[in-house]
Amino acid sequence: MRLVGPAGEQVGIVRIEDALRLASESDLDLVEVAPQAKPPVAKLMDFGKYKYEAAVKAREARKNQTNTVLKEIRFRLKIDTHDYETKRGHAMRFLGAGDKVKAMIQFRGREQQRPEMGIRLLQKFAEDVAEVGIVESTPRIDGRNMVMVIGPVKNKAEAKAEARRATQRADAKAANEAVKAGTEKLDTTPDKAPMTQSLADLLPDGYSTTASQEAAEEAAAQEVIAAEVAAKEAAAQEIVDREKAVQDKADQEAAAAEAAKAAKAAEKAAADAPKAPAKASAKAAEKPAAAAKPAAAAKPVAAPKPMAAPKPTAMPKPATPKPASKAAPRSTPNRPKPSTSD
Repeated sequence: MRLVGPAGEQVGIVRIEDALRLASESDLDLVEVAPQAKPPVAKLMDFGKYKYEAAVKAREARKNQTNTVLKEIRFRLKIDTHDYETKRGHAMRFLGAGDKVKAMIQFRGREQQRPEMGIRLLQKFAEDVAEVGIVESTPRIDGRNMVMVIGPVKNKAEAKAEARRATQRADAKAANEAVKAGTEKLDTTPDKAPMTQSLADLLPDGYSTTASQEAAEEAAAQEVIAAEVAAKEAAAQEIVDREKAVQDKADQEAAAAEAAKAAKAAEKAAADAPKAPAKASAKAAEKPAAAAKPAAAAKPVAAPKPMAAPKPTAMPKPATPKPASKAAPRSTPNRPKPSTSD
C-alpha cells in the first residue's frame, strides 16, 4: 500500500506489516483513505482527534447557517412623509441583514380605482432602497392589495460577516484612540479582548510591517517546514533500511542452514557407500555354498490303482394301473305312494 505520513508527506509503497509497525511506533492509527486506488492509500493519523475536529467543523457549519426571512412592510396610499421615511429605514435594515422585504400597499374604498398611484409609490420605494436591495417581483395586484418583493444585494452570511468586521474595526479604533489620548489604558484581557480576524486591526496607527520583513518571515517559516519534512522522510527511510538489513540477515542465515544440511546429507551418503559392496560379496559367497549341497533322492513313482467295475443299472419298475373309480348311483325321484281307501 501507499503510505502517507502524519504531516502529509509521502513515505512510499510499503508492506502492510511495515505500515502497522510504523503506526505502533509513532503511537498513531493507520487509516485507509483511498481503498479504490491501486495500490490503496493509507495515512498515519490520530483517528480520535480527526473525528473530534470533524465534529467541531460540522457544528460550526450548522451554527453559521442562515435562513433568509421574508419581512413585510405595509403602506397606505396616503402615507405621510415621516411614516414613509420610518418604514424605508426598517426596510434598509432588513435588507442590510440579508432578509427579503415584501412591500404591500392597502387600498380602501375608491382608492382601488387608482392602481397607478400605488405603482408610483412602490417604484419610489424601490429606488430609495436600491443601495441594499434589488426588485425581485414587480408590483402586482393581490385582491385589495398591491405587492412587491425586494431581495438583498448580499446574502445573510456575508452581511453577518461584514457587520462583525465593522464592529471589530470600530472597537479597535476606539481602543487605539483611547490609548493615544491617554485617557484609558488598553485592556488586553482574554475576556474583553476585541474579536478580530486580522492582527492589523489591533495595531496602533502609524505602525506597519514592511513587505521585506513579511517575506523574510514567510521564507523562514517555509525553511522550518521543509526541514521538518526532510527529517521525517530521513527517519522513515532509516526505518525502511533497518528492516531491509534485518530481512537480508535472515535470508543469509537461512541459506547457511540449507548449506549445512546439504553437507551433512553428503557426508552420510559417503559413509554408507562402502557397505554396499561388502554386502554384495557376502551374498555371492553364500550362493556357491548353497550350490554344493547334494540333490535330494527322487521319490519312487506310485503304481496306478485298478479301476473299479461299473455298477449294473437297475431296471425300471412296471407302472401299475390305478383302479377305475366306481360310478355314483343315480338318484330316483320320490314317487308318491298310492293311498289306500278303507
